[in-house]
Amino acid sequence: MANVLSPEQQEQVRALGRLGWSLRRIQAATGVHRDTVRNYLQAAGIRMRRERARRLEADDPNPASQATPGSDAAPATESLTSAARSRCEDHRDLISRALDQGRNGKSIWQELVDRHGFAGSYQSVKRFVRRLQPSSLVAHPRITTAPGEEGQVDYGTGPLVKHPKTGKYRRTRLFALTLGCSRKAIWL
Repeated sequence: MANVLSPEQQEQVRALGRLGWSLRRIQAATGVHRDTVRNYLQAAGIRMRRERARRLEADDPNPASQATPGSDAAPATESLTSAARSRCEDHRDLISRALDQGRNGKSIWQELVDRHGFAGSYQSVKRFVRRLQPSSLVAHPRITTAPGEEGQVDYGTGPLVKHPKTGKYRRTRLFALTLGCSRKAIWL
C-alpha cells in the first residue's frame, strides 16, 4: 500500500468499517482518503457497503454488534440505532389505512403535517410508503411472429414542405410500417 497509516489510525478505520460506516463518512471522521480506507478494509476482510447503498448488507441487521471490544465507537452506535427509526413509524396505522383507500404519499404527508403535527419531510413519508407497498410488476408479454405474417401501420404528419408549382407550404403525410417479426419501422 502506498499510504501507510499509523497503527492507531488503522485500528480506527477498521473499527468504523466494522460499524458499517460509509467510506465517505470514515474519510470525514478520520481525514484518511476513502480509497485508502477501502484498501485497509479490504485487506482486513471487512465487508463494506455496496456503492450507493444505504446499509451494510450483513447477516446481522445491526452493524453495531460487529464492533470490537474496547473501541471508542460505542457511543456513536447508540445514536445510529435511534436515528435509524423512521418518524413515520408512529403513524404506521394511519399511513396503511390511507394507502388502502388509494391515497398517494403527498396527500398522506400533507394530512400528517396538518392534522398530526408531523415534523418529518415528504421524502421520509415517500420512503416509508415505498416500504409498505409491495412492488407491483407489470407483465409486458412479447408477441413473436413469423417474418411477413404481421405488421402495424401508423399514420402521421410530417414537416412543412413548399410545393414546387404553387409555392404554398403544406404538411406532408407520412406513415410507418412496423414489422411484427423484427420490430423495425419503415417510414414512407
